[in-house]
Amino acid sequence: MPNTLLTVVAEMVAKPGKEDELKRHLLALVEPTRREDGCVQYDLHQSTGEPGRFVFYENWQSRELLERHLQSPHLQAFGAVEEELLAEPGRVLTYTRIA
Repeated sequence: MPNTLLTVVAEMVAKPGKEDELKRHLLALVEPTRREDGCVQYDLHQSTGEPGRFVFYENWQSRELLERHLQSPHLQAFGAVEEELLAEPGRVLTYTRIA
C-alpha cells in the first residue's frame, strides 16, 4: 500500500527582536494541532544557527484535513499576529513521500 500522507514543511523567520515572541506563538499551536483529525505528526524545529528561523515538519492524512487545519481557530489567531512577527511571509511546501 503506498504512503498517502501529505507532508508539509512550513518555515517562518522572525523579525529582529521578535524571536522569543514568535517562538511562544508557534509553540502554542503545537498541542491543539496535534489533537486535530488527520494530524499524524506536527513537530516544531528551531534553527541551530539562526534562532529566529523556525520550521514545522508535519504529516497529514489528506489535503482535505490539512485544509481544515488551516481554518482552525488557533491557526486563524496566529494569522492575526503573524505580520507583526514575521520578517517575510511564511513559506509552506507540501510533499508526498516517494521512497
